[in-house]
Amino acid sequence: MPALDVTDATFEADVLDRSQTVPVLVDLWAPWCGPCRTLGPIIEKVVDAMNGAVALTKVNIDENPRVASTFQVQSIPAVFAITQGKIVDRFIGALPERSVEEFVARLVGVPSEEDELVAAGDEASLRKALELDPAHAGAIGALAELLVDRGELDEALALLERIPETADTRRIAARARLARADVSVAADGGAWSADRAEDRIRELLEKVPGDEEARQQIVDLIETLDGDDARRAEFRRALASKLF
Repeated sequence: MPALDVTDATFEADVLDRSQTVPVLVDLWAPWCGPCRTLGPIIEKVVDAMNGAVALTKVNIDENPRVASTFQVQSIPAVFAITQGKIVDRFIGALPERSVEEFVARLVGVPSEEDELVAAGDEASLRKALELDPAHAGAIGALAELLVDRGELDEALALLERIPETADTRRIAARARLARADVSVAADGGAWSADRAEDRIRELLEKVPGDEEARQQIVDLIETLDGDDARRAEFRRALASKLF
């Protein structure tokens, strides 16, 4: 479906009302804007490939100042995504086709190529995902965990430094540091044991505050416990009482 030209008079019906049933993109442009002419064919191609999952509208801001004022436009091209009458995403400038595809995919919940590769889960797929997006958090977490399991600890830790910390990345990094320090709390059969971790933490608490390595190992062992394990808070308090 071709882009719909929207005016000040038709904006409410063509954008706000329509957005109640389908996400609507509003492409703000002007005839004198070179980047607008670059972006226009790209965004039309991307939206056309969605087969009606997204609607595309265009607004000439020179002829429709009320719409431009509504969006408080400072520069163009400017693209706004509207769902249920509200702005849910936006971008400014003439993005390349791949970036526009990712923008539209987020809007309609279509998994990206990187997400599909991460879902495959094997090392080759994870590394391919990182070639496409070096900061893809899902790919980094999954590959780092695989590397820790295999004993390639330095690469795992280097990967995790690419992204902000989360509870999951702290757990994986903790496992890597503990393995590098040759700290094992596996029960019979090789599985990780929270009870063995508890025993090790109590042993290490006797060495702090004078032993920085012991302190770090306690912090890492705490991170390996389940998020809802009450011992996490208990051991944090015990460590704090030793340090302060």
